[in-house]
Order: sequence, then C-alpha cells, then structure tokens
Amino acid sequence: MGAGAWGTALAIVATRAGHQVYLWGRDSALIGAMTTTRENSRYLSGITLPRSVRPIADLATLPPGITTAIIATPLQATRATVALAGHHGITAFGCAAKGIELDSLLLVHEVVLSVAGAASSVAILSGPNFAREVAEGRPAALTIAARDPGFGKFIVGYLHGPGFRPYVTDDLVGVAVGGAVKNVLAIAAGIADGLGLGANSRAALITRGLAEIARLGMALGGRMETFMGLSGLGDLVLTCTDDQSRNRRFGLALGRGQAVRKAERDIGLVEGVATAAAVIARASRVGVEMPIAAQVARTLRGECTPAAAVHALMTRELGAES
Repeated sequence: MGAGAWGTALAIVATRAGHQVYLWGRDSALIGAMTTTRENSRYLSGITLPRSVRPIADLATLPPGITTAIIATPLQATRATVALAGHHGITAFGCAAKGIELDSLLLVHEVVLSVAGAASSVAILSGPNFAREVAEGRPAALTIAARDPGFGKFIVGYLHGPGFRPYVTDDLVGVAVGGAVKNVLAIAAGIADGLGLGANSRAALITRGLAEIARLGMALGGRMETFMGLSGLGDLVLTCTDDQSRNRRFGLALGRGQAVRKAERDIGLVEGVATAAAVIARASRVGVEMPIAAQVARTLRGECTPAAAVHALMTRELGAES
C-alpha cells in the first residue's frame, strides 16, 4: 500500500521472491498509467514493472483471503492507510514508513496498533536502502522488526531473494527510533555540507547523531545493538552521505541559503521536516537531550540561521563523550 518509490520497489522485490503482488495507490491516474505502461514514471522512471505486480486503486478489487499488507505510505498518512486496510479485511501489517506522528508523538508500530488493535500483527521494515537501487536489483539488506517471531519470519520469507537480504529482530522500538531520527540528522548533515564545513564536521555530526539516536531509543526501551546495525548506523550513514536522500538534499539547500518552504517545494516530501519537532517533543517526555535534532528543529521554525545553529552546537558546555 503506497505506490511511491519505496512501495513500488518493495512490490518488485516481492515478485522476485516468487509472489503475486497487488500494489495499491491513492492516485487513480497514476495507477492507470502504471497499468498501461508497466512503469511508475513519476517515482521510478525507467524501471519496468514485472507482470506479477498488479497496480490497483481500489482495495475492493483484491481477491478474498488477503490479510497482510506492507504499508509504504508516508508516516503522517499511516493512520489513515491502516484504517482503510482494516476496512478491507487486512489484519497484519509490515510498515516501511519512518518518523513520529505529529499529533500523538507515537512511533510507527504504535500508530498501527492504536488503529488496528493491540492483537494485530505488526512488523517494521527499515534499513539503508534507496528505492531505485533496490528496484534495479542491486544487492541490499534491511532489518525487519516484529514482536511475534513467526510474523517476522513470514515477512522475511516474503521478501528474501537473490538481491535482497532481510534480517529479523524483535526490537520494534529500536528500529522505529533509528528510522525516525536519522531523517532529522540527515538534514543536519546536509546543512553542514551546504555551509562547506568539511568532512571532519560531517563525520563528527554522524557520530554524535548516532549517540542521540541511541539515547532516545534506549530511554524508550530499544537496545544498543539495534542502533549499531542496519536500521541504525547503516541507515544513518546512507542518508547523511548520499545525495539520493531527500532529507540530505533539503539540508544542503538550507545550508546554501535557500528558504525552508522553497526547498520543500523544490525537493518534495521531506519526512525529517515533520519529524524534527515530534522527535524533540517525544525526547522531552523522557528527559533525553538531543542537541543536534533540537538545532534542526529551531532552524526549521525560523528561530535561527543554519550558521547560528552550528555555532550553538560548538559552544555548548563541554562534557564527556559517553
């Protein structure tokens, strides 16, 4: 569910593993064009959709008996997507969205369970992956977190193929926090590079950013080994260092002097923009300090310039590394 770049890429992955896949999208014009041209020209131009991917715009057209969906809509739309899926008999969810819901400050699996009910099966898919490379069949790996080991293994089996290797864990909190916060930190990395601060600054920011992810994640019940894995360090490094990342490109634009709204219009959906304020609010609830994320949030609110945010970070009170 979600016919953007990542949803389309995951649909292709599942067909390579030998499955018939129904790819739902809200935009009926896009779905119609994909059905005719066998290409998602809006998000993954040049990638041919296998015949075993069937785009649909109405879940009522699904054959009976389908009870599992992979949700690949943006985080802030997850609640509505899960509710729609539940209306059509879906009771188990693999979630590929990353972020924290603005109004409730819930992590992605918490959003799903609040809508679908505590007894529902839920997993989180997260890791260092750009959709186009996955769709092209280049080797990739990701983490699948599920509280029910059987459901986690089911999702692993559904996606595992020659070019796609999933790993399973039961640390939903750790995987959810890593996926959410890394987008905010990627904006920070982009800002630093847009300001021309150099490789030293980028490396320091990534390292201290990982410390912020771990602080929040462990306070919420996550485990340190998760933050050192694919969905933590792996995803953070990818998103902070490669210009395929919209969050990084957005930060680059800010560092080079572009206004927030102009950068958003030029780049499109930037998940870290909505997530920044939510991350700080959730961290405040548990008494966790996240100075890099906080400066990103201040910059997005227009309370300081990117250069002033860097100055604020560098002049903080000195302390121990850990």
